[in-house]
Amino acid sequence: MMHTTVGWHVEMEFTEDDQHTRAAAMVRLPDGSEVRAHGHASRHRTDANQPRVGEEIAGARALNELAMRLLTKAHEEIDQASGRTSHPIHV
Repeated sequence: MMHTTVGWHVEMEFTEDDQHTRAAAMVRLPDGSEVRAHGHASRHRTDANQPRVGEEIAGARALNELAMRLLTKAHEEIDQASGRTSHPIHV
């Protein structure tokens, strides 16, 4: 049995104002392709100003979208190689 180690480079970037946080996520795959996604969080006017919480929420949403885009990409590649339709299993 052969073992291989592969690394992925993931970048997260945030932009914020007093009420909104936006996150951009990007993963660079070993073949040089990139997959990108975005997330957003809004602070209610009565909530305390906690920028880190906004980043965590927006970042989690961006990473969740990134995961879904990676699943879609993988299934498209399976379908191309096999000539049939694959079905993602959502956990």
